[in-house]
Parts: sequence; C-alpha cells; structure tokens
Amino acid sequence: MSEPTTTKPRRERPKAIHLSDAAAARVREIIANADGKYLGVRVGVTNGGCAGMSYTMDYAESAKPFEEVVEDKGVKVFIDPKAILFLVGTEMDYVREKLGARFVFNNPNQTAACGCGESVSITPAKAD
Repeated sequence: MSEPTTTKPRRERPKAIHLSDAAAARVREIIANADGKYLGVRVGVTNGGCAGMSYTMDYAESAKPFEEVVEDKGVKVFIDPKAILFLVGTEMDYVREKLGARFVFNNPNQTAACGCGESVSITPAKAD
C-alpha cells in the first residue's frame, strides 16, 4: 500500500492593494453617482513625471485580460497586470484637507516622491 500524501494548506496570497474605510466609502459614492455602469475602479502606474512614475485611476466597466481583481470593503479594484509588482502591499486612502480632497497611495515599494506630489519612484516588490 502506498502512504497517504498530505498537502500543506496553501498560504493565502496577499492582496496587491487594500482600501482604507475612507477610500472605500468615497469610491462607492463616486460609482453610485457616475453616469455609466461601472464595476469598480482601475488602478495602475505609468511612466512619467519628475520622479519617474505616476499612479493612475479610472472607472472600470469590465475586467481586462490578466488583470488582478481585488475586492475590499465592498469595492472592486482592477489592477493593470504591469502594475502588480509595483503595488503589492499598497493602501489606497482618501484624505480631506483644508483646500481639497484626494486619493493617496501609501506604498511600501515607493522610494521617493517629487515635491509637487504628482509622481513617485517605485521599486518592484520582491517575490518571497
């Protein structure tokens, strides 16, 4: 007789991004008040700006091939496959300040930011 094989439970893969309560509430509000039928928001990074990269955010009508879809606090976040390694561990927050409000990305992979706050330098996350 052969010995029974035991398999270790797989470690849950960490979410590429998670939302603060404020960010989730604001995204739900934006989607509810939008003119189109949107499933959530699409987040990515693009080359540009004085520090090298910028975060992007747009409405998501449907999932694109190979996108990572993260559901957090009732909000779906669609992540561009090219951005996954740059965003692993990121918290998306929404902050209100004296003269405005904005989404902020608290990214552990970010190594620098420009003075105007519009672009960042990001190092891809290392695989464990």
